[in-house]
Amino acid sequence: MIDDIKSDAQTRMGKSIDSLRHDLLRLRTGRASTALVDGLKVSYYGSDTPVNQVATVSLADSRSIIITPFDKSLVGPIEKAIMASDIGITPNTAGVVIRLNMPPLTEERRKELAKHVAAEGENAKIAIRNVRRDAMQQIKEMLKEKLITEDDEHRADDDVQKLTDRFVKEVDQVCKTKEEELMAL
Repeated sequence: MIDDIKSDAQTRMGKSIDSLRHDLLRLRTGRASTALVDGLKVSYYGSDTPVNQVATVSLADSRSIIITPFDKSLVGPIEKAIMASDIGITPNTAGVVIRLNMPPLTEERRKELAKHVAAEGENAKIAIRNVRRDAMQQIKEMLKEKLITEDDEHRADDDVQKLTDRFVKEVDQVCKTKEEELMAL
């Protein structure tokens, strides 16, 4: 039973790390990434549809993204979706091809984005600590119901804490890598 609790905690902590990585992928750096437009939705026949389902999204080079809609009538709605989003890039349209050119980031914007990365990292750490709290609560319940001994409880608490420390260290590493990517010219 203790192994199930530890396994569940490890899975949930891993999901927190995955969520952090996904959120940081969408953060705009100086380089182009198709992940930047993954969250965009376009009104397509009355329903909101992700851009990558109605258009081909590709990289032209390290600083530009090309979006080619499958249907010519979608050029306008895709442009509107890009303008309404928070990615801060103005689309350039040439016929049916929409090009997003990534301007170099200013030093001030880099520092602002680094603060955002740190805040996202702290949120991930909080989520991991909440998982730890839940796991330790379950272990205490088992002790209270006399399903385990106090020694088992101490061993399980130590294991959960080691797991937590490992995942917090991984969050720090992910954030450090993203900040270095942001600060690189």
